[in-house]
Amino acid sequence: MYREWAPDSRVAGRVACVWSNEATAVMTTVTTTGTPQLVVPDGCVDLIWGPGGAQVAGPDTGPKTVWMSPGDRYIGIRFNPGAAGGVFGVPLDSLRDLRVPLSELESLRELSELTPFTGVTDAVQRVLAVRMRTTPEPDPAASAIAEALLAGRSVREVAWDLGLGERQLLRRSLRAFGYGPKTLQRVVRFQRALRLARRGIAAAEVAAASGYADQAHMANEVRRLAGVPLGRLIGRSADGY
Repeated sequence: MYREWAPDSRVAGRVACVWSNEATAVMTTVTTTGTPQLVVPDGCVDLIWGPGGAQVAGPDTGPKTVWMSPGDRYIGIRFNPGAAGGVFGVPLDSLRDLRVPLSELESLRELSELTPFTGVTDAVQRVLAVRMRTTPEPDPAASAIAEALLAGRSVREVAWDLGLGERQLLRRSLRAFGYGPKTLQRVVRFQRALRLARRGIAAAEVAAASGYADQAHMANEVRRLAGVPLGRLIGRSADGY
């Protein structure tokens, strides 16, 4: 069962949510390796505690499958897109499409021994609050970059609007989100389509409202990012582990 709740005031604004996911014996599609849980790109970075230990889930550019056996439990802290700043102590693009043990990140090594049970979320938010006060803040242009790309502005137009060169925009996007503006645009457009589709809006309307050229363009992009058609995606959990 997946659920999420708001972070406390110490990290609110930069942390999107705290979440947990626990596999139960009644989960369907159980195989010898467990139950498959699909994770799709959302522009976020997560700190995760689970059966395999503590890790950072970097910004994804494609689908991931996590296999959960009955009793497996995960707890996570999800950062808003572009909001990590210097918390991790390494460039976000070095974490792209990776799952990195916290023990390998010196700045957050003290969190690697926590277990995904009692008290973990309070301890993590306390440490993150200190890190946020003592490390570089997020790029103040990050939200404007994401919003402009979601609105359908081209990379060149976004750079112009912000008074940046395209190379400057690329560097700032890599630092803030872990990937360049073209990839970011694909991810935020996909997430918007996913939100609209889950409301029951017709696919053609979703495509138009999300900035795709047409429904076929959306279908191809969804398959590239999620690995499954949109109709199948909205019928299963894709919110996290």
